Amino acid sequence: MSFERIGIVGAGSWGTALALLLAAPGRTVTVWGHDALHLERMRQEGENAAYLPGIRLPEDVRWSAELEDLAGSELVVVVVPSKAMREVSARLSTVGVRRDAVLLSCTKGVERGSGLRMSEILEESFPGHPVAVLSGPSHAEEVALKRPTAVVLGSRDAAVGRDLQKAFSTPFFRAYTSLDVAGIELGGALKNVFAIAAGVGDGLGLGDNSKAALVTRALAELVRLGAALGGQRDTFYGLSGLGDLMVTCFSRHSRNRAVGERLGRGETLPQIIASMSMVAEGVPTTFSAVECARRHGIETPIIDQMRALLDGEIRAGEALAALLNRNPKSELG
Repeated sequence: MSFERIGIVGAGSWGTALALLLAAPGRTVTVWGHDALHLERMRQEGENAAYLPGIRLPEDVRWSAELEDLAGSELVVVVVPSKAMREVSARLSTVGVRRDAVLLSCTKGVERGSGLRMSEILEESFPGHPVAVLSGPSHAEEVALKRPTAVVLGSRDAAVGRDLQKAFSTPFFRAYTSLDVAGIELGGALKNVFAIAAGVGDGLGLGDNSKAALVTRALAELVRLGAALGGQRDTFYGLSGLGDLMVTCFSRHSRNRAVGERLGRGETLPQIIASMSMVAEGVPTTFSAVECARRHGIETPIIDQMRALLDGEIRAGEALAALLNRNPKSELG
């Protein structure tokens, strides 16, 4: 399938960046957003000033507050916050989406309570449809500026994966394929929790040695939990695991790292969230990850400390002390 008609669900920074990426001659790209006033400002100003200021928007991309306008899309790209995925996907399923449409989740999260990945929620709303995922080190700010980026597309149908690869590949955006949908999603979701921890270290002024140690141990924890939840271990050493972990823990664009940095400086989570216009997915994913780890009996010391910090049970320095004072063990144990 050539995907000549593409719908994007979500008009935030990532949804806008993907619209810029996918807009091409011969394609119709329609972006849905829940805020009609925000969309009208985008149309009038020619930019998404709230989320990607200074980036000019293509004139041929359509912006709509009506989900029905996506009904004829051959590819529906879903880029909404994880907490909204169930509601939005349920609504989308009622507007008459084509029977052969491919659903692509670009949302990085795990549903609290159920432990479901975003693609699994989409599959509940769209039984019989191909559902794929996209993840990897891909901050919207850099994709919008056409900075070189590589991601991985996951689909259990290899042919669908190849079709998506063709649609997303550009001279600056390289897309790899994989059959491991679970591993790709889990890597993209769990790394946000560790980015908060990396930011805490930045806020405490701990330095490079500390961050390198944290990221290394975070990868071990990610692999351990991700494999228990159904991902293939090798996937977590690729773009959606190690690659995304690195960029999210170190980048100035990372909202999750920024949340951790502010926690490290002594701010409370409610104060931080109240001041943010965008979602830091690592916050809800921390609680989902703890639930999943307990369900499967997996040891997750970093995630556990982040959960206690986010809940206000401990301070940033206490979380660090708890990690450093754990019983000695073998690195590979």
